[in-house]
Amino acid sequence: MIKKNIMGGIFLMAVMSFFSCSSPKPDTFLTEIGVCTSVSNADMLASHGYSYIEESVGRFLMPTQSEEDFNEMLQQAQNAAIPVKACNSFIPGSLKSVGPDAVHPEILEFMEIAFRRAQKAGVEYIVFGSGGSRAVPEGFSKDEALRQFTGLCSQMAPIAARYNVVVILEPLNKKECNLINSVLEGGVIVEEVNHPNFRLLADIYHMMMDGEGSESIEKYGHLIHHTHIAEKEGRAAPGTHNEDFTAYFKALKEVGYEGKMSVECRWEDVETQAGTAIETINNQLLNMKL
Repeated sequence: MIKKNIMGGIFLMAVMSFFSCSSPKPDTFLTEIGVCTSVSNADMLASHGYSYIEESVGRFLMPTQSEEDFNEMLQQAQNAAIPVKACNSFIPGSLKSVGPDAVHPEILEFMEIAFRRAQKAGVEYIVFGSGGSRAVPEGFSKDEALRQFTGLCSQMAPIAARYNVVVILEPLNKKECNLINSVLEGGVIVEEVNHPNFRLLADIYHMMMDGEGSESIEKYGHLIHHTHIAEKEGRAAPGTHNEDFTAYFKALKEVGYEGKMSVECRWEDVETQAGTAIETINNQLLNMKL
């Protein structure tokens, strides 16, 4: 009897192992595509298959405005067809992160309001691009600016953690900012801050603008928690000039990227281009797998 029970147990484990191996997990790579835009476009974008909105901090979280104003905006978002999951345009250019006029205490006060409201709204990520805030003034030491910036982010990350928000550092191309212009440079900063609530963004448009290849994604993929996309020519919507993103998609796939991708572009007409943009992305993802 004991021998039969043991044999039965072995057989059951073998059957369970077979079905576990023969039933692959569904592929969730880049299944969440959103758009950087106003929440007022949510219903239209949902009809094209987008899954979320990436709003702006100033317009949506309103850190300089009253709680009543924010609650009105929040109500609009709660009634929308798709949620607001991320925000960008974080720190205003008037609040300097680096240089002789850096105002870290004011920035930390501003961002704590943003984080608290983000948590209330269900926003997961706040993208820290903010080229005007982090631009290094002429004649100021870039090394000192990097120390200032890293110090600010090191203070910011634990506060973000209290509100279950992840700050996402966005490298910007050299025409838009003179500090942190590549995924490689951004990765160094994120490693120095060394906090789970401070992570890295790969923006395919910025990468293409400065000729940064997909190998940067391969190097720092473990730190990348969010992505943006647009065509290089005119920062156009995907599908406008039929540019090929597959090398970047493949790199993200290879590093096991599990996050979202926001279309951040200059729309000529979002209502007429939104369908083409998401179709272009999905077609290139499909062709990548073939």
